Amino acid sequence: MKILYICTHNRCRSILSEAITNQFSAGKITARSAGSQPAGEVHPLSIKYLQQADISTEGLCSQSWDDFEQFAPDLVVTVCDSAAAETCPVWFGKSLKVHWGLADPSKLQGSEAHIAEAFEATIEHIKQRVEQLTNLNLDVRDKVAFKAALASLGAI
Repeated sequence: MKILYICTHNRCRSILSEAITNQFSAGKITARSAGSQPAGEVHPLSIKYLQQADISTEGLCSQSWDDFEQFAPDLVVTVCDSAAAETCPVWFGKSLKVHWGLADPSKLQGSEAHIAEAFEATIEHIKQRVEQLTNLNLDVRDKVAFKAALASLGAI
């Protein structure tokens, strides 16, 4: 299965989701991430906390969803509310779309410990979703059952 994670600026939540999915999906999923208005760089704390969790950051970059027309994802997952409200490119038409909202740990202010805790919680949250996703025993071609299962994962 191929997943494209979308967040408006593609610098934190979608990046975390891409890296975690690729590391913990046991080769069952190929994940990429993109944004409708990419920032052009990955948030430095995203890299820091992924590395602290021993998750590979190789190849991560902030890029536009326009760069993924040839990727042809089976699933498009929005992870921020503003991206979920945007009109997706026409080429997403054949992809199943779901929203798995996540709070943005990169926008928190406070102590370093408070920010670290938020990143660690977000990483753990994504890991749980990926674990559940890889354990689904559904045919991705059964769009109705697959979408229902994915929606329940978004509630995790």
